[in-house]
Order: sequence, then structure tokens, then C-alpha cells
Amino acid sequence: MRIHTGDKPFKCEVCNKMFSRSYNLYVHMRIHTGEKPFKCEVCDEMFKVKGDCKKHMRIHTGEKPFKCEVCDKRFGQSANLKYHKSIHTAEKPFKCEVCDKMFRHGSHLNSHMRIHTGEEPFKCELCDTMFRHRSQLKVHMNLHTGEKPFKCNICDKMFSQSRELKVHNRLHTGEKPFKCEVCDKMFRHGSHLNSHMRMHTGEEPFKCELCDTMFRHRSQLKVHMNLHTGEKPFKCNICDKMFSQSGELKVHNRLHTGEKPFKCEVCDEMFKDKGGIKKHMRIHTGEKPFKCEVCDKRFAQRDYLKVHKRIHTGEIPFKCEVCDKKFRHRCHLNGHMRIHTGEEPFKCEVCDKRFAQSDYLKVHKKIHTGEKPFKCEVCDKKFRHRSHLKGHMRIHTREEPFKCELCNTMFRHRSQLKVHMNLHTEDKPFKCNVCDKMFSQTGHMRFHTGDTPFKCELCDKSFVLKSQLIST
Repeated sequence: MRIHTGDKPFKCEVCNKMFSRSYNLYVHMRIHTGEKPFKCEVCDEMFKVKGDCKKHMRIHTGEKPFKCEVCDKRFGQSANLKYHKSIHTAEKPFKCEVCDKMFRHGSHLNSHMRIHTGEEPFKCELCDTMFRHRSQLKVHMNLHTGEKPFKCNICDKMFSQSRELKVHNRLHTGEKPFKCEVCDKMFRHGSHLNSHMRMHTGEEPFKCELCDTMFRHRSQLKVHMNLHTGEKPFKCNICDKMFSQSGELKVHNRLHTGEKPFKCEVCDEMFKDKGGIKKHMRIHTGEKPFKCEVCDKRFAQRDYLKVHKRIHTGEIPFKCEVCDKKFRHRCHLNGHMRIHTGEEPFKCEVCDKRFAQSDYLKVHKKIHTGEKPFKCEVCDKKFRHRSHLKGHMRIHTREEPFKCELCNTMFRHRSQLKVHMNLHTEDKPFKCNVCDKMFSQTGHMRFHTGDTPFKCELCDKSFVLKSQLIST
């Protein structure tokens, strides 16, 4: 009769909550005393009431006595079946007054409201971490205990919560019950579908509180925060180098394994990461997205622009400790140092010739393959190296970008300027083995050998030196 009258004569002396039955008060008091007299014989989990322990045992036994009359799906608890039935009826009677979102169950609405209120009533007694939902706290406690009570029957993998096991089982069954209504892509987990939908909506709900950068996924924000904190939690097992992202460590490991999974579809060159092949493709497409703000010169890579800017600033930060020569780029210094050490670590597999720099070997290999991938659009002449084509184009454009600072003479190639400077310095580094005469540039030996490699295209006359041909 108390159900009809609403009479609740039994009162809790701790929190003043009222009950219609003395037994309900008796069970309720265990919340305050912490008493859990009913123990699971399989995993030792404790419960306040026998009914909860009985329901819990179905997790271990697999018993599902409650069956849906519509789709024959079975459940371990009657409440789960009741909730499931609302899927067929599409009934969502519980509405959020803040955002109008609808829910099938009152408890789900209560949990949802904590998003708006920010309430986190469930606290871990070991590390004081707060949680919005009791289930989150329960799962969190497994981190402290290391408990993983849910086992996969196929591969014996253990999980800390039943939901993880349920999702894991889809790996074996191939089930993907969550479908994107935009592109029909299927997913194993509802959260994966929710994350995927942000690709279509453009939503970026996760914001960095330090720099206001927005992210599509929480994991992206978490990785981004390592930039602010300087944390590098991912360590290489071979060389102990640390990284802020797991993806960076994965790419780094390819240095040790030699793996290059990304292949250029034009020239078949292989790369360790997507960024490498993306930069490489600009060689074929001619794309140069990075522009110098001073001279409007464009570059295919950001690093090239950075080095180029030193021409305008005059910065030459890398200095050789042996001869004090300075360089704008560290790799140029590293290559230069091999002049002093004599090191030639790069070897041609065809003729065993060795080189101090990898670029020299790369160009050299084209001698064996006959490859000349760079073609002049004016005269169709082909070249093994892009810089050779660039130098050749000055014949057509008559550009002379290299200027002598002493006499203002202009030159088409840097090497011509370098040789010309010997006239001002009276430096004659080249000695003839026949007559011991010293010269500021090569070519004298042809007077002894009779070699005349420079031929006039108009009168077929040949010359020993290119300068003779030009003057004629």
C-alpha cells in the first residue's frame, strides 16, 4: 500500500533519505558503512546486495536469460533488455533542457547533464582523479590494480572492461555495425564513427588552452601539448632518441630497419615517410610553394627558403674549425669537412668509385644508367642534374648572375667567376706537367696534345679554349 500512498516511514540518520521498506534502508546503510558482504567467487569483486552479485556472475558464465522478442538478441540483465527495446521503438522520452538532446534512459540524461554542469562526483581514493561517471572510475581503478577480468575466448587477450572485450571481438568477427551516412564507411566502434564525422562537418571541438589551436580529435590535442611541455615520452630502443609523438618514433625506426614504404610513381624512388615523397613530387610537378619576401624567388622546400634568406641577411653560421671557411648550411660544412678528413663514405655499386657526398654519387649513377631526366624546353637538350639544366638555360636567357666585385665583369657560371678571380689575385694553381708553366685555369695541356674540343657551328673551325671560340 505504501507504493500507492507514497508513505516512506524509514529514514536514514546519515543523509535523511526516506524508504518505504526497512530492508531498503538496511541495504542503503552499506553506502555509508562501505560494507560489501557479497563476493564474486571468480574475480573477488565485492557487492552490497546479493542481486548485484548474481547479475555480475553472468559476465563469467555468459548467461543471458533475457531475450528481445523482436530481434532475438539476449541480455544478462532485464534493465539492458528494457533499454534495448527502445532501439526498436525509437523512443527517447528523456530530454535535456539545455541542448534538447534526447535519451532513452533517465540515467543517461543524468550523466549527460554533467557535461553542462561540469560536475565530477566520482573520485579515485588513490590519486584523487575525478570522473564524470561511475563507470569511468571503475575502469580507472584497474590501472591501479592491474586487473583485467574480461578474456577473449579466441586469442586469450585480457581487458579491464567488458565494453573493450565486446569491441575487440569485432576484430575476429569482422563486424562493423556503425555506418557513416555521408560516405557509407563502416566502423567497429561508435566513437570511431563520431570522430570520422568531423571530417565531413569540419568540427574541431578540442582547443589548446595555451595557443588556442583547435583539433578534431582529443588524441591530437594530447600530442600537441607535448610541444608546450617539452615532454618526449616515446623512446627508440636502439639509439635511445626521444620523441613527442609515436608517429615520429615509427618513422625514426625506419632509419635502423632501412624500410622505405613510400614509392614515387614517376621515378620509383623510395622514401621513409609521406612528407619525404610529398617534397620529392615537387621535383616532377615543378611546384614551389615557398616564396622569398625580398626577391620573390620561390622554393620547393621550406628549408631551401630558410637557407636562401641568409643571402640577404649575410648570415653564414657554420664555420670549419680547420680552415675557418664558413657555410650557410650545416650539410655544406659536413661535406666540406671530408676534404680535410679524406672520407668518402658513398660508394658506387657498379664501378666502386667513392664520393664524399651522397649527391655526387646520385649524379654519378646516372652515367651508368644513361638517365638524363632534366630536359631543356628550348633546344630539347637533356641533362643528368637539375643544376646543369639551370646553368644551360642561361645560354638561352643570356642571364649572367655572377658579378666580379673588383671589375664588375659578369659571368654565366660561378666557376667562370672563380677562375676569373685568379686574374686579380694572380693565383695560378694549375701547373703543366710538360713545360712546368703555371696557369690560372685549366686547358693549357691541349696545346701539347693538340686537342681542340670547341667547334664553331658556323664555319666548323675548332679551338683549344672556349674563350677562343667566344672571341671568334
